[in-house]
Amino acid sequence: MYKYKPVEALFWSIAFPGFGQFLNGRFLKGVVLLLLEFSINVNSNLNTAIVSSFLGEIQLAIDQANYQWLMFYPCVYLFGMWDAYRDAGGGGEPYSYMAFVFAAYFGTIGVIYSKQFKLFGALIGPIWLPIIFIFIGVGFGLMLKRLLSLRLTSD
Repeated sequence: MYKYKPVEALFWSIAFPGFGQFLNGRFLKGVVLLLLEFSINVNSNLNTAIVSSFLGEIQLAIDQANYQWLMFYPCVYLFGMWDAYRDAGGGGEPYSYMAFVFAAYFGTIGVIYSKQFKLFGALIGPIWLPIIFIFIGVGFGLMLKRLLSLRLTSD
């Protein structure tokens, strides 16, 4: 295994859930994640909401999104990223999963509140708010990992 494989697998999973698993030779997991992503994407109208969000039509994106399906997306997406990264040899240190877990959790919270949450008086919507919350979740998870690791080393 070469030095950058965990990061490469992570980036392929960011590009599309399941691709990192294919890179790692985990074909069954890759197919499952690919099918889950496709199913959630189609049933949640995610791509349509993404286009509307990029065009600044946030209310239209909210109306287009099927929230019953969209709420699954952050967990599947971030689990695929973590799984590919870990299978490629990354994440060996204690609590390394924290950033991924809390990103998934905060991203889901972002989906839930995206119909009503306003920033400077403007709706953020079902695409941008979860993305913002994912970054907050990564920061929270890294902070928690650091605190738990310090506690682990002090014991």
